[in-house]
This record gives sequence, C-alpha cells and structure tokens, in this order.
Amino acid sequence: MGQFSSFIDYLSLEKKYSLHTINAYSKDLDAFASFCAKEFDSDNIKKCSYVQIRSWIVVLLENGVGNRTVNRKIASLKSYYKFLLKTEQIKVSPLLKHKALKVDKKIQVPFSKKEMTTVLEQIDFDDSFEGCRDKLIVELFYATGIRKSELIGLKLSDVNYDSEVIKVLGKRNKERILPMITSLKLSLKKYLIERSKLPVVKDEEYLFLTKRGAKIYDSLVYRIINLYFSRASSKLKKSPHVLRHTFATHLLNEGADLNAVKELLGHTSLAATQVYVHNGMAKLKEVYRNSHPRNNKT
Repeated sequence: MGQFSSFIDYLSLEKKYSLHTINAYSKDLDAFASFCAKEFDSDNIKKCSYVQIRSWIVVLLENGVGNRTVNRKIASLKSYYKFLLKTEQIKVSPLLKHKALKVDKKIQVPFSKKEMTTVLEQIDFDDSFEGCRDKLIVELFYATGIRKSELIGLKLSDVNYDSEVIKVLGKRNKERILPMITSLKLSLKKYLIERSKLPVVKDEEYLFLTKRGAKIYDSLVYRIINLYFSRASSKLKKSPHVLRHTFATHLLNEGADLNAVKELLGHTSLAATQVYVHNGMAKLKEVYRNSHPRNNKT
C-alpha cells in the first residue's frame, strides 16, 4: 500500500471517511495495481493510461463482476487521480472522459406498516437482556432512520433521556440530533435496566453490547434484523438499510416535509433523499388525485 499511503491519509484525515470506506478504496487500488503489474509489468498506476484501465474493466466484466461493482471500483480510481491532480503529481486524469457503465436502478422495497406492526407488537421479544436489546435495536432503526454504523457507535453519553434526544455521529463526523418517540423511550429504559445487570461489561461507554459485555458488531446487527423480520415478511432483503428506507418512506407517506426527512437521515443534499419519494409515489398520486381541484372536472 506504499504508493497509496498519502492518499489513504488524505481520505482519513481530510475527507473523514469511515474505516470501511477507506478499506474499500484501498482494496480497489491494490487490485488495479496488481493487474497492471501482471499485464503491463508496472504497478505504478500514477502513469497508467485509460487503455490500461479499460483493459481492467473488460477483465472484470469477463469474470462476472457486475456493472454496479465495476463502477464502484472505477470511482475509487477516479478519486485517487483527483487527489494526484490536487497534489500536482499528474497533469491529466486518465479517467477524464470515462463514462460509467449503465446499471438498472435498484428500488429498495420498504417494509409495510403491517409488517412493522407484526414485528413490534405481535412477535415475542422475551424479557432477557438480549430480547430487550433486540427490540430496542429494531425500534431505533424504525423510529430514527439511523444508519447501522451509527447505531453500533452510539455511546451511553449520546442518549439524553430527560431531553428525549439522541446525538448521532454520522458520515464524515457530522453530528445530528434525533428525537425519541415515547415507545422508543420506554424500550430504552427497559434495556438499560437489563444492561445494568450484566456481570461483565468490557466496553462500558457503548450503548449496545453483546451478552458478554462487548460492543456489538455489524454481522450481529444484521442477524438480529433478519431473524425477527423473517417471521413477519417474505421480502428477500431484510436488513438494517431496508429499515432506514422504511423509516423515510413511511414519514413521507404521512406527509412529512422532504427537507425534514433529509435532516433526520443525515443526508448532505436533497438528491440523496429524493430516492425515497419513488417508494411513496402511489401514496403521493392518491393524495394528488383526491386534493387537486380539477381532478373531477370533465
């Protein structure tokens, strides 16, 4: 990773990217460097041409890598060459005229209100530590639209029980405040009582712990969501991110302001939030037909 160390430092220190994102960039750059070393006898990709990049794209596609994944890998290269331009290490990016491969738009299908009600009101979360924790995790995703990484990183000090707000550290260390609804507050209180009974707590500053007292982790959160929603939904994708979509879609369907939803989600632009409008289009059409004064004119 020697030739990319200054770029990785830039992503970490200046851009404030997460460790997960930085690792993804690093893997993409290393993969392309290895390809260049094997095919062109040089792993110094500062001097590579678009022809070499195009050759890599062809090999990736021939090996069954999807267009969306290829675009992500090329986006990593593009960011690297932008950095080289900024630091005056190159004069022209080899990707200057590159056009991304076409991809089908993926529409996330949110959980229905019925599915959410089934999970939160009809499925039995037992009164053990893990049962209380799991229910709180589901409620927190649905009540706030929080990201999985944000939920994992929550600390006890981020929760203000009296003011009924939660402080969240989002992407690029951007902070936002999320309100707590009553049901969430009750579940939190119940969980904290059970959490206080744990015999050993290793990561005591963090809100969500395993039964052994350690900070929870990605795969555990995913398993929790998949476990409970498998009992209520036949949807193929059951993940924390689908719950985030569900939060936004249900708010918009109930008439919430798009800008308000943008702030709650921690998006930097409305464009990122507008994808959720498509999920609620049927509801929007219904409101439009019922509300427009000329709809019933013949």
